[in-house]
Amino acid sequence: MSQGIFRVPTPYNEPIFEYAPKTKERELLKKSLEKQLKESVEIPMIINGKKVTSNSIQNSILPHNHKHIIGKYHEASKENIDAAIDAAMKAKPEWERMPWEEKAAIFLKAADLITGKYRYEVNAAAMNDLSKNPFQSEIDAVCELADFFRFNVNYMQEILQNQPYSPKGQWNRLDTRPLDGFVFAVTPFNFLSIAGNLPTAPAMLGNTVVWKPASSAVYSASVIMNILLEAGLPDGVINMVPGKGSVVGPMLLDSEWFAGVHFTGSTGVFNDMWSTIGRNIGKYHSYPRIVGETGGKDFIFAHPSADVQALVTATIRGAFEFQGQKCSAASRVFVPKSIWAQYKKSLLEQMKTVKMGSVDDFSNFVNAVIDKGAFKTISSYIDYAKNEPSIEILHGGNYDDSEGYFIEPTILLCSDPNVRTMKEEIFGPVLSIYVYKDKEIDKAIDICNSGSPYALTGAIFSQDRKAVIELTDKLRHSAGNFYINDKPTGAVVGQQPFGGGRASGTNDKAGSILNLLRWASPRNIKENFNPPTNYQYPFMSKE
Repeated sequence: MSQGIFRVPTPYNEPIFEYAPKTKERELLKKSLEKQLKESVEIPMIINGKKVTSNSIQNSILPHNHKHIIGKYHEASKENIDAAIDAAMKAKPEWERMPWEEKAAIFLKAADLITGKYRYEVNAAAMNDLSKNPFQSEIDAVCELADFFRFNVNYMQEILQNQPYSPKGQWNRLDTRPLDGFVFAVTPFNFLSIAGNLPTAPAMLGNTVVWKPASSAVYSASVIMNILLEAGLPDGVINMVPGKGSVVGPMLLDSEWFAGVHFTGSTGVFNDMWSTIGRNIGKYHSYPRIVGETGGKDFIFAHPSADVQALVTATIRGAFEFQGQKCSAASRVFVPKSIWAQYKKSLLEQMKTVKMGSVDDFSNFVNAVIDKGAFKTISSYIDYAKNEPSIEILHGGNYDDSEGYFIEPTILLCSDPNVRTMKEEIFGPVLSIYVYKDKEIDKAIDICNSGSPYALTGAIFSQDRKAVIELTDKLRHSAGNFYINDKPTGAVVGQQPFGGGRASGTNDKAGSILNLLRWASPRNIKENFNPPTNYQYPFMSKE
């Protein structure tokens, strides 16, 4: 066995390809897109490293062309879920004993496979499966996922290197163990990087995992699973079991060996899971770790001194990139009356240039929402806005699902800050704007802070340093990721650890050492080189 105090390569953020016209990367990406469209692949479950099929088969479709099937995936049955738990528990002892640097090598290799050999396949899979434009897919499926792998192994090294003080005559050591059981990873459709990070972060610390990807994102998730296996991930360490949450979740949460959940999804589902865990607490071998990132009603708050053009750009990008299907997407904007006319004019002029359509036309800024359920939910908010007297539709308001699930970017002017679109998470390309009187800025700040149950991301725009300080202080608990003169989206691993509080989750900061610590169960070891040989202490001696 190798001996040495090893150091992982210094992590770095993967450079982003621009895919500009007449570039080699643009040509290669288009070839990958076309290749995937010509195929319809079968997507099995992966249990104990083996391909497993079932009698329940579902379609993976293009959101922007829902008649086009790019894959068929097998849903997990009760027997499959039992097998996945069994595989995770059987793989656990050997995976736990594997030297940490060997684990690290697997994920470092996976990062290189994603950014090298499979870069265009991964990017195309996210574009086709999730309806992302090439830039949104590049920063997510390729760059951020590779960043997670490279930075997380570095955080793992930092955790292992953090050792206690040892006084003379003894040696204190900290043994970083995995949790006592398996981890359940529940991943969303909107970010392939999150889908890859949630099962692998616990695995790096020696945990074994049962992974349920979102049903609308199985195709792209399977690409990542296959890359992990090619990188050398041992059988049973991560077991991928697509299926209905109502079937998969209760069974895994009911297992006595359930040790933790790594979740990204809706607040309602997370609340239900937490309640179930509480009811089951007596059957578990240990108290489970509950780590979740949930919803958001993210804001942009403009001060009268804001740079209007920067504010407009942040609004369009923050609200409408990936069709607003980001938990961090700007969903409500507070604008002072003194700059409203200038802001409105520029915003609406630029919105006229925003194109919507299929991902294979790289001139489209906006593509389709993920599925029929999302389309119905988002369009219902637009219908509500059309019938609400205190709301004026400034832009958009149209939707069409005849070919794909397309919803026009929609901007609402709300004279009442208590309307539903100002308070509820919509998770789509619908933005609500509230114009406040300059002299009532404190009231507007209070509305922003208390107007929604969420506290995920938020941004302020101001050229006045005193105002920046005041807004940062007054909105301190309104967002876990807070931006000054920037849009509230686009957190980068290693730079802006991501997560929020209140109804937005447990704020365990994906992309930082704080998240990795949640998957460790430390054991302290004290070795005494000179153990006492008499039970009596000096104070017991006679005068």
